[in-house]
Amino acid sequence: MSSNSTDAVLIESLATISMQINRYLPIGIFFFGTIGNLLNCLALSQRTLRPNPCALLFLASSIASLITLISGVTVRFLTGWSVNLSETNDTICRIRFFVLFTSRTIAFWLLALAMIDRWLSSSADIYRRQMSTLKNAQRGIICVVILSSLAYVQFFYCFQANLTDTPLKCYGKTVLCRFIYDLEFALITVFIPSSVMIIFGLLTIFSVRRTTLRRAQPVVVTLRIQRRSANEKSSRLKKIEHQLLVMLCVQTTLVIVFSLPQAGHSLYTIITQSEIKSARTKSISAFVLNLFILGTYMSNGMPFYVYTLAGGMVFRKALFDGLRVILQKITCI
Repeated sequence: MSSNSTDAVLIESLATISMQINRYLPIGIFFFGTIGNLLNCLALSQRTLRPNPCALLFLASSIASLITLISGVTVRFLTGWSVNLSETNDTICRIRFFVLFTSRTIAFWLLALAMIDRWLSSSADIYRRQMSTLKNAQRGIICVVILSSLAYVQFFYCFQANLTDTPLKCYGKTVLCRFIYDLEFALITVFIPSSVMIIFGLLTIFSVRRTTLRRAQPVVVTLRIQRRSANEKSSRLKKIEHQLLVMLCVQTTLVIVFSLPQAGHSLYTIITQSEIKSARTKSISAFVLNLFILGTYMSNGMPFYVYTLAGGMVFRKALFDGLRVILQKITCI
């Protein structure tokens, strides 16, 4: 068998496998991810978590992840059945990619802000702790939404459908557009927020350990009788803060693990864009990119299950309270 025929078989096999993956895997990601993010919104909007700025950032991130799944996973599913309108219509192509990458960037940056909030709230400096407020969290959400939208507004000019010599049929129409898209996604959407999460995560862990050691030192108690209700309230708030930190650390780790491969592929595309690639190389690259894209969607669909397992009774109680309220309203109809 000649080299050309071997390459043709490989290319056809990879295309068939990609089509089958796009037909069935996105169904599970969309179903579990959509339900999970809706339940997140229900739990994080409950009264016990509502006053916490980190919970507000989680809530906004869940909404952004839900938009990401709707605008992204449904299209991957349609691609498997060759009925993806964003590949043939310029307007749908541009709107879909703008909404997809803006919402994905918002979701990742809100997690980075949540990690910064955990560092502020755990700091020994009272002025830093005072910066961890709902008002500042709301300001951060507004800034992230505006800046993320501005970062990808160039999609309305750069992206075009019905392209052939590109990783996706809906892609940047010029070399410069593709360079900007790949660089923006790799840096703005993945690498920079991931670096912020890692840096402030380590700072938060160090701050918590230092606070714990300081509390362990012997202290002189001037008042032997304290109000039990105040102690219980303080203990409950500390428990919420601790479990929110655990939830954030676990989710941050998974987001980085599932998102870095696609960002790395974007950098690879930038580095090798001037090279002349064979049909075999292009086919392998497109197949790998398809897997990485689906992996990134998984990071948007798993937060609920992370919160349920790592959030302890605080998150589960808020979820059960929300479900109880909904059931009561349904039974009263």
